[in-house]
Amino acid sequence: MRILILFLAVFFVAQFACAQDFVGVNAVPDSAGVTILDKLQVERDPVLDKMLDWHIEKNHEKEGMDGFRVEIFFSSKMDAKEQALKTKVDFLSEYPEYAVHIKFVAPNFRVRVGDFRTKNEAWKLYKKIQREYPTAFVVPDVINFPLLKPNSK
Repeated sequence: MRILILFLAVFFVAQFACAQDFVGVNAVPDSAGVTILDKLQVERDPVLDKMLDWHIEKNHEKEGMDGFRVEIFFSSKMDAKEQALKTKVDFLSEYPEYAVHIKFVAPNFRVRVGDFRTKNEAWKLYKKIQREYPTAFVVPDVINFPLLKPNSK
């Protein structure tokens, strides 16, 4: 089953990678990506369409992308909220360039730092703050989309 899914994924990536742009043809918006497949004269299993629709729907619901953060605080004590806010303020005073997120997943408050796309990027921050926050560790999380840098051309 894994081989079939892998083959289908490689097939679709190859199809979209080899697509060509024609000058003078109107571009189709991203939301109509599935309707493009309906215009193709290719026989395909209807289950594949259901899987693609499900994948698109789940990505719209996620409100972010998979990535990594460094967790510097974790507690379920009575004053955990106040400690989490204090940890956030203390961290931002030392490292203002990183985003700090406080999450409450009952009954725990967590303070997570950064929006890293790769684990290697998160490890760099972890190594930098390891002495001040010895209980810190890298965790997978849904991160905010990275800001696009303006084109320098």
